[in-house]
Amino acid sequence: MKIKQFTLGIASLFMIVSLAFTSCRKKDKTPAQEPDTDQTTAKDNNLSESINSDIESMGSQASENSALTTFKTSEVVELAGISAATVSIVGKVITVNFGPSTSTIASLDGRVRTGIIIYDYSASTQTTAIRYRNPGFSMSVSTQSYIVDGNQVNINSKTITNTTPLTISTGTNPGTNLTWAINANVSIIKAGGAGTISWTCNRTKELTNTSDPNCYKGQSLAIDWTKAKIKINGSASGINKNGEGYSAVATNLVRDFNCPIGLKRHFIGGEIAYTPDSKPTRVINYGDGITCDNNATLTVNGQVFVITLP
Repeated sequence: MKIKQFTLGIASLFMIVSLAFTSCRKKDKTPAQEPDTDQTTAKDNNLSESINSDIESMGSQASENSALTTFKTSEVVELAGISAATVSIVGKVITVNFGPSTSTIASLDGRVRTGIIIYDYSASTQTTAIRYRNPGFSMSVSTQSYIVDGNQVNINSKTITNTTPLTISTGTNPGTNLTWAINANVSIIKAGGAGTISWTCNRTKELTNTSDPNCYKGQSLAIDWTKAKIKINGSASGINKNGEGYSAVATNLVRDFNCPIGLKRHFIGGEIAYTPDSKPTRVINYGDGITCDNNATLTVNGQVFVITLP
């Protein structure tokens, strides 16, 4: 399998050769076609995956310790008394406010967010499940004018439920990893009027280093998300910015919050297989799950493209 960097020059050359060959075959009426190298679906789904994973991470941190551990602003900004977000809790409703649309303050992950995200955990099946780490904890998520890096995120519905067994030990290293089920229906208006994405998912999320006492400290203390490593699996479907439908299957996506501060926390492992309605399946691979970077590969019809995640 060869790794190529697709350019307009290659595509143009392919067209010229194909047209010349076709003109010599008068009986062949099939028009020449460019190779299928479309990356729209992969990029739009990656944007949806990343934004929604951030929303889940913020909800987990806000419900654990009433703060955004890995999404706060830089220490310099914090010392100046300016915050990228304020977290308020009334009853079982957590409101995260990133401020007006004119705000340009970036969080530690480098992204600029404005607007409001609301997390409501009043539907938890256990009365004692008041934290993200508690088995039976369940919260619904909604947004108000929430924009990240110019992309407006509208949540039609989204729920996150802790599916860890109720019998889990209350101490550290409980012998099983904490897990959550995630269901979402979201639309994203892309920055610069680049189109609208519709995205739905049914996913499972796992804290793969639950056994690490530096991360998971038992049911009585908050998870330290700066040391967390999570894995995501499941299905999704959507409509890309060009109005084309697709389905997707995520396999062992890895996000490691131990990656250096300042690096946008991309997926660093696992892959997603996308199948557009009218095109063959294409696969994006995020890496080995160990190396902290923003590189990935996209395979389309046997061609492999190296891409940089935004």
